[in-house]
Amino acid sequence: MSVNPNPGVLLYPRLRKSPFFYASRRHGVGLYSVYNHTYHARHYGDPIAEYWALLEGVTLWDVGVERQVEITGPDAFEFTNMLVPRDLTKCKVGQCKYVFVTAEDGGIINDPVLLRLGENHFWLSLADSDVLLWAKGLAHNLGMDVQIREPDVGPVQIQGPKSRDVMADLFGESILDVPYYYAVDRELNGMRVVVSRTGYTAELGYEIYLHNASHDGVKLWDAIWEAGRPHDLTVIGPCHIRRIEAGILSWGCDITYDTNPFEVGYGFEKTWMVDLDQEADFIGKAALQRIKSEGISRKLVGVEIGGPSVGSFNDGQMIDVFDVHDPHGLRIGEVTSACYSPRLERNIGYAMVPIAYHELGTELVVDTQHGPQEAVVVDKPFLDPTKDIPKRLVRATA
Repeated sequence: MSVNPNPGVLLYPRLRKSPFFYASRRHGVGLYSVYNHTYHARHYGDPIAEYWALLEGVTLWDVGVERQVEITGPDAFEFTNMLVPRDLTKCKVGQCKYVFVTAEDGGIINDPVLLRLGENHFWLSLADSDVLLWAKGLAHNLGMDVQIREPDVGPVQIQGPKSRDVMADLFGESILDVPYYYAVDRELNGMRVVVSRTGYTAELGYEIYLHNASHDGVKLWDAIWEAGRPHDLTVIGPCHIRRIEAGILSWGCDITYDTNPFEVGYGFEKTWMVDLDQEADFIGKAALQRIKSEGISRKLVGVEIGGPSVGSFNDGQMIDVFDVHDPHGLRIGEVTSACYSPRLERNIGYAMVPIAYHELGTELVVDTQHGPQEAVVVDKPFLDPTKDIPKRLVRATA
């Protein structure tokens, strides 16, 4: 018997398609995966070339897999504020927030970007886990006056230093005034969209959320592609090399139902993500208060890993977590995401390890696909820890 190292992904009716599926596949998808029960283009043949296109130019991504949970109604603010540990009284209409959705035990159910579109109008732009039924069940059980649904909305991302040029050509120079993590309503060729200055890269970038996406998905894609041609727009998949460099976590890998915010680096230092002093009694608050008081037994740390390249994370080379051992051979944890950074010229990643091994400089051994390799605990993010790159001004002020 032999292993087929690259089995195909079946395309058939049962799995959902992004509103941009038929447009994005024209560009030669190299690999699909399934995300939120939906086909997701992971790369277009060369993840390293896509990484450099993102860093040096402008890229277009099909992220229609980021399904929206829409929450409206008289109790929408109170309900949404109960879903997440961030204090949404500090979230203005038109503002976006990175949030956790926490369970009663403090575990992380999802880590969406929240968009506040009105006083009682919210979208949760989801990572890869089911939140719609969780939210509907909570609302029903609590008897709250809210409407929760999945609207016909699909996002694309335009990311990279030249994204400003493409966006200005699409929407006019005023779009460059949108601040980091804010959103505005716009119209493009008769299509209603919400434009946010957000993204999965820690580079300058935008997301365009399309209303009536099942009907207009290809139309929007074509409009962006034509506007991007003069700027050498490249279609790519999610750039995991850049998100790992930036310290951006991936639900299902680095965070799951079984991890809590304190273990993954949000809580002790970044108290704004888990605001235990707020008035709202959000779901998981009591558990997270207890966890903070008692401390944690493990932590997600940054690691540099020796040896040959471990790949780009989304190229099929890291098919499972990498075991982590102490220098004496005891298995103590696992690397949850790892890649070779062409810019840093080394393997980097995240490892969940016992708290006794979290100090910077701690020596470890990681079993990569190439066998045991020396590794060391380092600080994360690996680049631009203060997010100066995505926050920078995109046009000169008078």
